[in-house]
Amino acid sequence: MSSKDFMKQIEGFDRAREEMRICRKYGIDYTVEKGRAAHLMEMLHPRVLHLRVGAVIRETATASTLRMVPVDGYLPPFQAGQYINLFIEKNGVRTSRPYSISSAPHQTGYYDITVRRVENGFVSDILLDTVKPGDEFESTSPSGNFYYNPLYHEKSMVCLAGGSGVTPFMSMIREVTDRGLDRTIHLIYGSRGEDDIIFHEELKDRAARYGNFVYAPVISEPSKSCSELSGFINADLMRKVLRDTGSKTFYLCGPSGMYDFCMPELEKIGIPARRVRREMFGPPRDITAEPGWPKEVSGAAEFSVSVRGGKAVKARAGESLLSALERAGVVVPALCRCGECSMCRVKLLSGRVFEPRGVLLRKSDRACGYIHSCAAYPLSDLEIML
Repeated sequence: MSSKDFMKQIEGFDRAREEMRICRKYGIDYTVEKGRAAHLMEMLHPRVLHLRVGAVIRETATASTLRMVPVDGYLPPFQAGQYINLFIEKNGVRTSRPYSISSAPHQTGYYDITVRRVENGFVSDILLDTVKPGDEFESTSPSGNFYYNPLYHEKSMVCLAGGSGVTPFMSMIREVTDRGLDRTIHLIYGSRGEDDIIFHEELKDRAARYGNFVYAPVISEPSKSCSELSGFINADLMRKVLRDTGSKTFYLCGPSGMYDFCMPELEKIGIPARRVRREMFGPPRDITAEPGWPKEVSGAAEFSVSVRGGKAVKARAGESLLSALERAGVVVPALCRCGECSMCRVKLLSGRVFEPRGVLLRKSDRACGYIHSCAAYPLSDLEIML
Protein backbone atom coordinates (compact mmCIF):
# COMPACT_ATOMS: atom_id res chain seq x y z
CA MET A 1 0.00 0.00 0.00
CA SER A 2 1.41 3.38 -0.98
CA SER A 3 1.63 6.24 1.48
CA LYS A 4 -1.17 8.06 -0.36
CA ASP A 5 -3.45 5.04 -0.07
CA PHE A 6 -2.53 4.70 3.59
CA MET A 7 -3.41 8.34 4.31
CA LYS A 8 -6.86 7.86 2.77
CA GLN A 9 -7.57 5.14 5.34
CA ILE A 10 -7.25 7.65 8.20
CA GLU A 11 -10.64 8.80 9.46
CA GLY A 12 -11.27 12.44 8.63
CA PHE A 13 -8.39 12.69 6.13
CA ASP A 14 -10.55 13.93 3.24
CA ARG A 15 -12.23 16.51 5.46
CA ALA A 16 -8.89 17.79 6.75
CA ARG A 17 -7.51 18.01 3.22
CA GLU A 18 -10.55 20.02 2.09
CA GLU A 19 -10.14 22.43 5.04
CA MET A 20 -6.49 22.91 4.11
CA ARG A 21 -7.48 23.71 0.53
CA ILE A 22 -10.00 26.32 1.71
CA CYS A 23 -7.51 27.89 4.12
CA ARG A 24 -4.90 28.17 1.39
CA LYS A 25 -7.43 29.93 -0.83
CA TYR A 26 -9.10 32.27 1.66
CA GLY A 27 -6.80 32.32 4.73
CA ILE A 28 -3.83 34.52 5.56
CA ASP A 29 -0.65 33.81 3.67
CA TYR A 30 1.88 33.70 6.50
CA THR A 31 4.76 33.04 4.11
CA VAL A 32 5.01 36.81 3.62
CA GLU A 33 5.98 36.99 7.33
CA LYS A 34 8.82 34.51 6.89
CA GLY A 35 11.89 35.69 8.77
CA ARG A 36 10.03 38.40 10.72
CA ALA A 37 10.33 36.61 14.08
CA ALA A 38 14.06 36.13 13.58
CA HIS A 39 14.39 39.80 12.64
CA LEU A 40 12.55 40.92 15.79
CA MET A 41 14.70 38.65 17.97
CA GLU A 42 17.84 40.08 16.42
CA MET A 43 16.61 43.59 17.21
CA LEU A 44 15.84 42.71 20.83
CA HIS A 45 18.88 40.50 21.46
CA PRO A 46 21.58 41.16 18.87
CA ARG A 47 24.74 39.14 19.23
CA VAL A 48 26.92 42.17 18.62
CA LEU A 49 26.29 45.89 19.04
CA HIS A 50 28.40 48.47 17.21
CA LEU A 51 28.76 51.53 19.44
CA ARG A 52 30.45 54.90 19.04
CA VAL A 53 31.58 57.17 21.87
CA GLY A 54 29.39 60.25 21.62
CA ALA A 55 30.81 62.05 24.66
CA VAL A 56 33.19 61.54 27.57
CA ILE A 57 31.82 62.99 30.82
CA ARG A 58 34.22 63.37 33.75
CA GLU A 59 32.47 62.34 36.99
CA THR A 60 35.36 62.32 39.50
CA ALA A 61 39.15 62.30 39.32
CA THR A 62 39.04 58.52 38.87
CA ALA A 63 35.77 57.94 37.01
CA SER A 64 34.22 59.00 33.71
CA THR A 65 31.01 58.23 31.86
CA LEU A 66 31.25 57.12 28.25
CA ARG A 67 28.09 57.98 26.34
CA MET A 68 27.76 55.21 23.75
CA VAL A 69 25.57 55.90 20.73
CA PRO A 70 24.60 53.29 18.11
CA VAL A 71 26.54 53.19 14.87
CA ASP A 72 23.48 51.86 13.00
CA GLY A 73 20.96 54.13 14.72
CA TYR A 74 19.27 51.58 17.00
CA LEU A 75 19.77 50.30 20.55
CA PRO A 76 17.85 47.33 22.00
CA PRO A 77 15.79 47.94 25.16
CA PHE A 78 17.08 46.97 28.60
CA GLN A 79 16.01 46.74 32.23
CA ALA A 80 17.45 49.21 34.73
CA GLY A 81 20.30 47.31 36.40
CA GLN A 82 21.50 45.36 33.37
CA TYR A 83 24.94 45.62 31.76
CA ILE A 84 26.70 45.37 28.42
CA ASN A 85 29.97 43.53 27.86
CA LEU A 86 32.41 45.82 26.08
CA PHE A 87 35.17 44.33 23.90
CA ILE A 88 38.62 45.93 24.01
CA GLU A 89 41.93 45.13 22.36
CA LYS A 90 45.25 45.94 24.02
CA ASN A 91 48.72 44.82 22.96
CA GLY A 92 47.21 42.19 20.70
CA VAL A 93 44.96 40.81 23.44
CA ARG A 94 41.20 40.90 22.84
CA THR A 95 39.26 40.89 26.08
CA SER A 96 35.97 42.18 27.44
CA ARG A 97 34.58 43.81 30.56
CA PRO A 98 30.98 44.12 31.78
CA TYR A 99 29.76 47.63 32.54
CA SER A 100 26.37 48.41 34.02
CA ILE A 101 24.29 50.89 32.06
CA SER A 102 23.91 53.98 34.23
CA SER A 103 21.45 55.81 31.94
CA ALA A 104 17.72 55.19 32.27
CA PRO A 105 15.91 52.60 30.10
CA HIS A 106 13.55 55.24 28.69
CA GLN A 107 16.56 57.09 27.25
CA THR A 108 16.74 55.24 23.96
CA GLY A 109 19.33 57.36 22.16
CA TYR A 110 22.40 56.14 24.07
CA TYR A 111 23.81 53.87 26.75
CA ASP A 112 25.88 55.54 29.48
CA ILE A 113 28.57 53.34 31.00
CA THR A 114 30.54 54.73 33.92
CA VAL A 115 34.11 53.49 34.31
CA ARG A 116 36.21 53.83 37.44
CA ARG A 117 39.97 53.39 37.41
CA VAL A 118 41.14 50.04 38.77
CA GLU A 119 44.60 49.80 40.30
CA ASN A 120 46.84 47.97 37.80
CA GLY A 121 43.75 47.58 35.63
CA PHE A 122 44.14 46.06 32.20
CA VAL A 123 41.15 47.84 30.65
CA SER A 124 40.13 50.83 32.79
CA ASP A 125 43.33 52.75 31.92
CA ILE A 126 42.49 52.47 28.21
CA LEU A 127 38.92 53.66 28.64
CA LEU A 128 39.85 56.55 30.92
CA ASP A 129 43.10 57.74 29.33
CA THR A 130 42.88 57.13 25.60
CA VAL A 131 39.21 56.92 24.55
CA LYS A 132 37.76 60.00 22.85
CA PRO A 133 34.50 60.89 21.07
CA GLY A 134 34.24 59.07 17.76
CA ASP A 135 36.00 55.90 18.90
CA GLU A 136 34.06 52.75 18.08
CA PHE A 137 33.59 49.54 20.07
CA GLU A 138 31.73 46.27 19.90
CA SER A 139 29.64 44.99 22.77
CA THR A 140 27.05 42.39 23.61
CA SER A 141 23.41 43.31 23.97
CA PRO A 142 22.16 44.11 27.52
CA SER A 143 22.30 41.17 29.91
CA GLY A 144 21.95 40.34 33.60
CA ASN A 145 19.29 39.61 36.21
CA PHE A 146 19.99 42.44 38.64
CA TYR A 147 16.77 44.42 38.21
CA TYR A 148 13.43 45.05 39.86
CA ASN A 149 10.82 42.36 39.30
CA PRO A 150 7.30 43.44 40.31
CA LEU A 151 6.18 39.83 40.77
CA TYR A 152 8.71 39.07 43.50
CA HIS A 153 10.20 42.29 44.88
CA GLU A 154 8.76 44.84 47.27
CA LYS A 155 7.99 48.32 45.99
CA SER A 156 10.30 49.70 48.67
CA MET A 157 13.89 49.17 47.50
CA VAL A 158 17.05 49.56 49.59
CA CYS A 159 20.15 49.91 47.41
CA LEU A 160 23.52 49.36 49.08
CA ALA A 161 26.32 50.54 46.80
CA GLY A 162 30.09 50.62 47.05
CA GLY A 163 32.30 52.64 44.70
CA SER A 164 31.36 52.10 41.07
CA GLY A 165 28.63 49.72 42.26
CA VAL A 166 26.34 52.75 42.20
CA THR A 167 26.04 52.57 38.39
CA PRO A 168 23.14 50.07 38.08
CA PHE A 169 21.32 51.92 40.86
CA MET A 170 21.74 55.19 38.98
CA SER A 171 19.76 53.69 36.11
CA MET A 172 17.04 52.54 38.52
CA ILE A 173 16.89 55.91 40.29
CA ARG A 174 16.66 57.86 37.04
CA GLU A 175 13.88 55.59 35.79
CA VAL A 176 11.80 55.70 38.97
CA THR A 177 12.09 59.46 39.49
CA ASP A 178 11.84 60.56 35.85
CA ARG A 179 8.80 58.41 35.14
CA GLY A 180 7.04 58.85 38.48
CA LEU A 181 6.89 55.12 39.15
CA ASP A 182 5.15 53.75 42.25
CA ARG A 183 8.35 52.72 44.00
CA THR A 184 10.52 54.03 46.83
CA ILE A 185 14.32 53.88 46.73
CA HIS A 186 16.73 54.30 49.64
CA LEU A 187 20.32 54.56 48.36
CA ILE A 188 23.07 54.00 50.94
CA TYR A 189 26.26 54.66 49.05
CA GLY A 190 29.69 53.92 50.52
CA SER A 191 32.80 55.73 49.25
CA ARG A 192 36.32 56.16 50.58
CA GLY A 193 36.34 59.97 50.41
CA GLU A 194 34.00 62.80 49.50
CA ASP A 195 35.79 63.30 46.19
CA ASP A 196 35.19 59.64 45.26
CA ILE A 197 31.38 59.89 45.18
CA ILE A 198 30.15 59.33 41.62
CA PHE A 199 26.99 61.27 40.60
CA HIS A 200 26.99 63.05 43.98
CA GLU A 201 25.44 66.35 42.85
CA GLU A 202 22.75 64.69 40.74
CA LEU A 203 21.87 62.30 43.55
CA LYS A 204 21.51 65.17 46.03
CA ASP A 205 19.36 67.09 43.56
CA ARG A 206 17.04 64.14 42.89
CA ALA A 207 16.69 63.41 46.62
CA ALA A 208 15.68 67.05 47.18
CA ARG A 209 13.12 67.04 44.35
CA TYR A 210 11.52 63.60 44.70
CA GLY A 211 9.83 62.30 47.83
CA ASN A 212 10.24 58.64 46.86
CA PHE A 213 14.04 58.78 46.76
CA VAL A 214 16.29 58.99 49.84
CA TYR A 215 20.05 59.42 49.45
CA ALA A 216 22.56 58.62 52.20
CA PRO A 217 26.25 58.81 51.24
CA VAL A 218 28.64 57.13 53.69
CA ILE A 219 32.35 58.05 53.81
CA SER A 220 34.84 55.55 55.25
CA GLU A 221 37.79 58.02 55.36
CA PRO A 222 36.12 61.40 55.94
CA SER A 223 37.92 64.73 55.96
CA LYS A 224 37.62 67.05 58.93
CA SER A 225 35.04 69.12 57.08
CA CYS A 226 32.92 66.15 55.96
CA SER A 227 29.20 66.58 56.73
CA GLU A 228 28.09 63.16 55.45
CA LEU A 229 27.63 59.94 57.39
CA SER A 230 30.96 58.32 58.17
CA GLY A 231 32.13 54.78 58.75
CA PHE A 232 30.87 51.65 57.05
CA ILE A 233 27.47 50.35 55.96
CA ASN A 234 26.85 48.31 59.10
CA ALA A 235 23.70 47.28 60.97
CA ASP A 236 23.59 50.39 63.19
CA LEU A 237 23.93 52.73 60.22
CA MET A 238 21.20 50.92 58.26
CA ARG A 239 18.85 51.12 61.26
CA LYS A 240 19.55 54.85 61.52
CA VAL A 241 18.87 55.53 57.83
CA LEU A 242 15.95 53.16 57.29
CA ARG A 243 14.20 53.08 60.68
CA ASP A 244 11.75 50.46 59.38
CA THR A 245 13.39 47.49 57.60
CA GLY A 246 10.22 45.49 56.95
CA SER A 247 8.57 45.08 53.53
CA LYS A 248 11.74 46.01 51.68
CA THR A 249 13.90 44.27 49.09
CA PHE A 250 17.62 44.89 49.44
CA TYR A 251 19.96 45.25 46.47
CA LEU A 252 23.71 45.02 47.01
CA CYS A 253 26.30 46.02 44.42
CA GLY A 254 30.01 46.57 44.86
CA PRO A 255 33.30 44.71 45.27
CA SER A 256 33.32 41.23 46.74
CA GLY A 257 34.70 42.56 50.04
CA MET A 258 31.62 44.72 50.48
CA TYR A 259 29.36 41.70 50.00
CA ASP A 260 31.30 39.77 52.64
CA PHE A 261 30.95 42.68 55.07
CA CYS A 262 27.33 43.65 54.44
CA MET A 263 25.64 40.24 54.43
CA PRO A 264 26.32 39.56 58.15
CA GLU A 265 25.24 43.12 58.95
CA LEU A 266 21.95 42.56 57.12
CA GLU A 267 21.42 39.40 59.15
CA LYS A 268 21.82 41.47 62.34
CA ILE A 269 18.82 43.60 61.38
CA GLY A 270 16.77 40.54 60.49
CA ILE A 271 17.03 40.57 56.70
CA PRO A 272 17.02 36.99 55.34
CA ALA A 273 19.16 36.14 52.31
CA ARG A 274 16.04 35.62 50.16
CA ARG A 275 15.31 39.35 50.41
CA VAL A 276 18.77 40.35 49.16
CA ARG A 277 19.64 40.73 45.49
CA ARG A 278 23.34 41.01 44.73
CA GLU A 279 25.61 42.02 41.88
CA MET A 280 29.36 41.71 42.40
CA PHE A 281 31.76 43.85 40.40
CA GLY A 282 34.71 41.79 39.27
CA PRO A 283 36.80 39.10 40.91
CA PRO A 284 38.40 39.36 44.37
CA ARG A 285 41.32 41.80 44.43
CA ASP A 286 43.62 39.19 46.01
CA ILE A 287 42.41 35.66 45.40
CA THR A 288 45.09 34.21 47.71
CA ALA A 289 43.43 36.00 50.65
CA GLU A 290 40.12 34.23 50.07
CA PRO A 291 39.03 31.62 52.63
CA GLY A 292 40.11 28.15 51.57
CA TRP A 293 43.04 29.20 49.40
CA PRO A 294 45.83 26.58 49.85
CA LYS A 295 48.67 28.37 51.63
CA GLU A 296 51.31 26.23 49.93
CA VAL A 297 50.41 27.78 46.54
CA SER A 298 51.77 31.25 45.81
CA GLY A 299 49.78 33.64 43.67
CA ALA A 300 52.86 33.96 41.46
CA ALA A 301 53.10 30.20 40.86
CA GLU A 302 52.92 29.38 37.16
CA PHE A 303 51.26 26.35 35.61
CA SER A 304 50.66 24.93 32.15
CA VAL A 305 47.13 24.82 30.73
CA SER A 306 46.62 22.45 27.80
CA VAL A 307 43.63 23.18 25.61
CA ARG A 308 42.39 19.98 24.01
CA GLY A 309 42.65 20.37 20.27
CA GLY A 310 44.64 23.58 20.71
CA LYS A 311 47.78 24.91 22.29
CA ALA A 312 49.23 24.95 25.78
CA VAL A 313 49.38 28.29 27.61
CA LYS A 314 50.95 29.53 30.83
CA ALA A 315 48.74 30.65 33.70
CA ARG A 316 49.49 32.17 37.09
CA ALA A 317 47.67 30.90 40.16
CA GLY A 318 46.69 34.44 41.14
CA GLU A 319 45.04 35.18 37.78
CA SER A 320 41.76 33.78 36.55
CA LEU A 321 41.91 31.07 33.92
CA LEU A 322 39.86 33.29 31.58
CA SER A 323 42.40 36.12 31.77
CA ALA A 324 45.30 33.72 31.15
CA LEU A 325 43.56 32.28 28.08
CA GLU A 326 42.79 35.74 26.70
CA ARG A 327 46.39 36.89 27.13
CA ALA A 328 47.47 33.85 25.10
CA GLY A 329 45.01 34.70 22.33
CA VAL A 330 42.51 31.95 23.15
CA VAL A 331 39.01 33.36 22.68
CA VAL A 332 36.45 32.31 25.30
CA PRO A 333 32.94 33.87 25.23
CA ALA A 334 32.32 35.85 28.41
CA LEU A 335 29.74 38.22 29.89
CA CYS A 336 29.66 38.90 33.62
CA ARG A 337 33.27 37.88 34.52
CA CYS A 338 32.26 37.28 38.14
CA GLY A 339 31.12 33.64 38.11
CA GLU A 340 27.40 34.09 37.55
CA CYS A 341 26.33 33.90 33.90
CA SER A 342 28.13 30.63 32.87
CA MET A 343 28.97 32.01 29.41
CA CYS A 344 32.71 31.37 29.91
CA ARG A 345 32.42 27.80 31.17
CA VAL A 346 35.00 25.24 30.10
CA LYS A 347 35.37 21.56 30.95
CA LEU A 348 38.14 20.65 33.37
CA LEU A 349 39.63 17.36 32.17
CA SER A 350 42.48 17.14 34.67
CA GLY A 351 44.15 19.21 37.35
CA ARG A 352 42.95 21.36 40.25
CA VAL A 353 41.48 24.87 40.37
CA PHE A 354 40.34 27.17 43.17
CA GLU A 355 36.83 28.67 43.07
CA PRO A 356 36.02 31.61 45.38
CA ARG A 357 32.74 31.96 47.21
CA GLY A 358 29.70 33.13 45.28
CA VAL A 359 30.32 31.24 42.05
CA LEU A 360 26.90 30.24 40.70
CA LEU A 361 27.82 27.00 38.99
CA ARG A 362 24.84 24.91 37.92
CA LYS A 363 24.54 21.52 39.58
CA SER A 364 24.54 19.78 36.19
CA ASP A 365 27.71 21.65 35.13
CA ARG A 366 29.51 20.68 38.32
CA ALA A 367 28.48 17.05 37.91
CA CYS A 368 29.87 17.03 34.35
CA GLY A 369 33.17 18.69 35.27
CA TYR A 370 32.54 22.22 33.98
CA ILE A 371 33.97 25.32 35.61
CA HIS A 372 33.52 29.06 35.09
CA SER A 373 36.88 30.13 33.71
CA CYS A 374 36.43 33.71 34.97
CA ALA A 375 36.22 32.41 38.55
CA ALA A 376 38.65 29.48 38.42
CA TYR A 377 42.31 29.83 39.46
CA PRO A 378 44.85 27.11 38.60
CA LEU A 379 46.44 25.21 41.46
CA SER A 380 48.27 22.73 39.21
CA ASP A 381 48.86 21.97 35.55
CA LEU A 382 45.49 21.72 33.80
CA GLU A 383 43.90 20.17 30.77
CA ILE A 384 40.66 21.78 29.60
CA MET A 385 38.18 21.54 26.75
CA LEU A 386 36.55 24.65 25.33
